[in-house]
Amino acid sequence: MTFLLSGDPCLIPGAGTCTSAIFEHMSRYRLYPTQQQETLLLTACGHARYVWNLALEQKNMWRRDRPHTPNYMEQARQLTEARRENPWLAEGSVTVQQQALRDHDQAWRNFFNGTHDRPTWRKRGQHEGFRIVGREAARLRRDNGRWSAVNIPKVGWVRFKRSRDLPEAKSYRVTRDRSGRWHIALAAIPAPIPAPGTGEVVGVDRGVKVAVALSTGELSSPAGLRQKESGRLRHLQRRLARAQKGSSRRARIKGQVARLRAREADRRKDWAEKTSTDLARRFDVIRVEDLKVKGMTRSARGTIAKPGRNVRQKAGLNRGILAAGWGLMVTRLEHKAPRRVEKVNPAYTSQTCNACGHCAPENRKSQAVFRCVACKHQDHADVNAARNIAAGHAVTARGDRAKPARSTKREPQRKRLPTVA
Repeated sequence: MTFLLSGDPCLIPGAGTCTSAIFEHMSRYRLYPTQQQETLLLTACGHARYVWNLALEQKNMWRRDRPHTPNYMEQARQLTEARRENPWLAEGSVTVQQQALRDHDQAWRNFFNGTHDRPTWRKRGQHEGFRIVGREAARLRRDNGRWSAVNIPKVGWVRFKRSRDLPEAKSYRVTRDRSGRWHIALAAIPAPIPAPGTGEVVGVDRGVKVAVALSTGELSSPAGLRQKESGRLRHLQRRLARAQKGSSRRARIKGQVARLRAREADRRKDWAEKTSTDLARRFDVIRVEDLKVKGMTRSARGTIAKPGRNVRQKAGLNRGILAAGWGLMVTRLEHKAPRRVEKVNPAYTSQTCNACGHCAPENRKSQAVFRCVACKHQDHADVNAARNIAAGHAVTARGDRAKPARSTKREPQRKRLPTVA
């Protein structure tokens, strides 16, 4: 089996580039390429995207009655033959193309290990990026007190703003987001934040109106878009719905929408970074709700045979959960405070009084007000739930502490002989 190559990869619709979650929260810096360098960078992204999709196509051709699909070593050999037969592919960096194969191979390993979803096709405009490793990844220089540059293969020296000290890294990834910004992420995992040693425990309750409520009484939420920016986003989305597909006007409006979305995402990430760092520095143990965010934000549309109910309301709730950054904040907490983050069953934590332990739906008067019907204790509803989470136990509907689930494993039983009538 060999690579089936034809045409320019940058002109093939529906292609994508390889990305890796390991680089998402590394030391990332903003790249500022020239117009000519940006063209070369996009060409490298197209090569990585094209090689990834060809490798994925080979994997998807596997059937039970067919031989095994080629592994990374076989695909790397086929890539060498393909570069010899196709001049346009040989003009690109072999490091970029080989790392696309390595990322593809690692993506399948993660899928079979059960840690990631099945690898999918990479699309142009959505997945733009490539990875550089080895000696070529060490070509960094410091120009002055603010700017540095990286020598990218087949591109040259590209400037980037040094917003923090450069770590020692043996590889980096260059990416382009949907708003057109270029970034370089150096593969250097930062050291975890040490515990303060005070023995303090904090409970974290996550919500939609208030993204994070602490058992100390503090409330925090990401900034999001301002009122004027939200109005402009709605206006652009209406214009986008009326624009003709494939037109330059539609592409221009999509870029404007992407820039607003990127601004909102940047503010959410900045809030998550600052909040998680503050919690890791102040508390020894951080207890959060054990929420399945991916399942909670799944669409409720259903199928044609079994359509969903309250689809619009569920879609609004999904947008609110994603805008609050529930998953991102806890993920960064686990990175910065490993083995200090505990997940608690959230059952009935919002209906149980932290003062007397009485559990009843009537205790939750509204979204923000909690007033116990037994002892008349009153508090902010999210803060009350955070204090129950800080206690480190879930409760049942009767207000009792939930017992840990026992193992269902039993000793093997001897097979009983049938009784004779």
